[in-house]
Amino acid sequence: MGWPLRMFQEEGYYFVTSRCFQGRLLLRPSAEVNEVVGGVLARAVQQSGGNVRLHAFTFASNHFHLLVWTRGVALASFMQYLRANLSKKVGRLADWSGGFWERRYSAEPVLDDTALVGRLRYVLAHGVKEGLVERSAEWPGLTCLAQLLGSARRVFQWFNWTKRWSKRGSEDTAEGEGRFAEEIAEPVELEVAPLPCWEGLGEEERQRAVRGLVEGVEAEARARDTPVLGVQAVRAQHPHTRPEHLKRSPRPLGHASTRQALKQLREQYRAFVAAFREAAARWMGGDLSASFPLFSFPPRVVPGRFTRIL
Repeated sequence: MGWPLRMFQEEGYYFVTSRCFQGRLLLRPSAEVNEVVGGVLARAVQQSGGNVRLHAFTFASNHFHLLVWTRGVALASFMQYLRANLSKKVGRLADWSGGFWERRYSAEPVLDDTALVGRLRYVLAHGVKEGLVERSAEWPGLTCLAQLLGSARRVFQWFNWTKRWSKRGSEDTAEGEGRFAEEIAEPVELEVAPLPCWEGLGEEERQRAVRGLVEGVEAEARARDTPVLGVQAVRAQHPHTRPEHLKRSPRPLGHASTRQALKQLREQYRAFVAAFREAAARWMGGDLSASFPLFSFPPRVVPGRFTRIL
């Protein structure tokens, strides 16, 4: 069974999720992992050329969430770059050589301001809602919380492996150390942009709004009155650990504060799929002038240009 078609807008907001292979803890937090992840994320945003803007992020031990604004299909190349570099570099730190990601990422459109704030709250709840730490600020993985409550810009190290390979044969450090050596590290800045509905607020007002979301999350956790795992135990987990039970739930088509907005999105998606299938049928029939929907990914193989080997 194939994956559902992706429908991108000319520009819009998306809630993005990607999970590690089999839910293993390959992104388990550490100072080194956080630095590498931050550098890769910052570099991916930089490489997008302004076509991707980051509003929130959190990296749990076995998955991550992003809240982004993006233009057209720019999210596809952004995520390809991000996931490929995370799998190579964090995979090296975790001593993992197999497939790093469980399946393709999900990207759900966020349709209004209320839904955007709701997705931000969901991001800030990670670590607390799972019973891993008592307070959001205690989560040892990389999150946007510090940047939302302080300077929106933060500098990370991007480890330029292209530069490293160009130095092969020189008197470098050992193999394991060379991949994350200071001489190939380049500073790269990561900026978290305010939500569009908060752009008119002053800095203190935005920070007050963020603290309000966090306080609500932590109050809900205290009401459950269950013990937490704790930061030390989170860091002590082996990154190859596979959870016995992995929570799986259907991914929504999108996020909105009204049923009407979701209904309109569903109708728009059905029309998109119908148009794509009609164009694909014409294309498979040999009509290479078939027009596919804007911001979709038409087939790349030309019909009749390959030979089936029996």
